[in-house]
This record gives sequence, structure tokens and C-alpha cells, in this order.
Amino acid sequence: MKMEIDTHMHTISSGHAYSSLREMAKMAAEKGLKAIGITDHAPDMPGSCHLFHFQNLRVVPKQMYGVRLLMGSEVNIRNGLGEVDLPVEILRKLDLVVASIHPPCYEGDCTLEEITRCYERVMESGVVDIIGHPDDGRFPVDYERLARKAKETGTLLELNNSSLKPGGFRLNTRENAGKLLRACMKEQTKIVLGSDAHVDCDVGTFAYAEAVLEEAGFPEELVVNTSAEQVEAFLKEKREIK
Repeated sequence: MKMEIDTHMHTISSGHAYSSLREMAKMAAEKGLKAIGITDHAPDMPGSCHLFHFQNLRVVPKQMYGVRLLMGSEVNIRNGLGEVDLPVEILRKLDLVVASIHPPCYEGDCTLEEITRCYERVMESGVVDIIGHPDDGRFPVDYERLARKAKETGTLLELNNSSLKPGGFRLNTRENAGKLLRACMKEQTKIVLGSDAHVDCDVGTFAYAEAVLEEAGFPEELVVNTSAEQVEAFLKEKREIK
């Protein structure tokens, strides 16, 4: 599969990434991507952006080096209620919203039922486009319920390339990615591949994710970022519903 858009990456604004917005866009152009999602961490992540960063994204050009820029955020899921760390009025104005659980930002039980219900509540909010890296064994989830709710709410589930790198800090990611893909095939739920790049050379890099896709025999028609136009149409429709 050829991917035209990468929907998950971080610039120096996230505090623990190493490339500028311009460097990320330039690398995307060199790799032949049509669009990228800039999803810097929301304020609860230690060292990340202040609220003002997301309020001021309107000043950023819509294109650099011929690459369409979707300016958004990876928001932090705070608790079992599915609350996140940016207000709804800001989330509605972003081009792209990824919601993820990160250990420094999540307060709550980590049972399978609690995490599954947490993700369901996030998706029911209607202001999140993608559930980021739901593959971490530290936060167990019922993948069939996750896939059903994602399809019901029009939310994309992410296959995160960074999670699958050997030696990564998330637990049991390859096994969990397989479970996720099997559940999505069963429910006909669409997914998106995200590099989760924290440096420019990783933009548009999906080798580990693609290997898992091939192993699972996952159908191309359920992978939305094979077409930048398909992703942008999905986001436009989601915002019209909001």
C-alpha cells in the first residue's frame, strides 16, 4: 500500500521531539506525501504546548513545500470519564484531533472494562477523529468493542508505527495490533496508519505497521490514508456533523 498522508507527528513544540514544523513538511515533500497531520501534545503532557499554541494555529500556512498541513493535536485522555486536556471550543476548530492515553497524564483504573469504557466515552464525545495507539498492554482494551464503537461513531483507530518498533516502551504492541486488526476486519472498521514521528526522518515511515497489516491480510479499502483526499473528506464530514 502507498500512503499519501501521515496523520500523527510531533514538532519541537511538543517538548520531547526534535524537528521544526518546516523540517517535518520538507521531509514529507521529499517522501512524496500529499498531506501531514501536525499533532503536537496537548498541555497535560509535561513540557508540551500551552493552550495558546492551539488557539493560534490559524497563523500557520495551509501548505508548505506543496504539502497540505492539517494542524491539530494529540490530546491526552485524563481519566475513565474520557475527559481530555483541551476544551471543546478549541477541539472543534482544529483540523485533526488524535486522543491517546499516556501514563503521565492518565488518572484512573487500568482494568480492561475501565479502559474500554473510557475509549467509548471519548468516541461518543464527537470531537475526536482518531484514537491513538490503542495497542499498549499497560492499558488493556476489548478490541471488538473498540472496533464496534469506532464504526458507530465514525472514529478512526490508529495502527501506530512507533509502537511496533523493537525495544519500544509500550507493552505487547505487536500482539495487540494483531487483535485490533482482526476486530476491525470483523466489524469493517476503518483504520489509519500514523508514524508518531518525533523527528523529521521518521515522517511517513510505516514499515513496522505495514508488516503487521500484511501478516493479518488486512484489506486496503479499510486503510484510509492510502488517499489524502479520503482522509480530508472524512474530517470535513466529521466537522459538519459536529
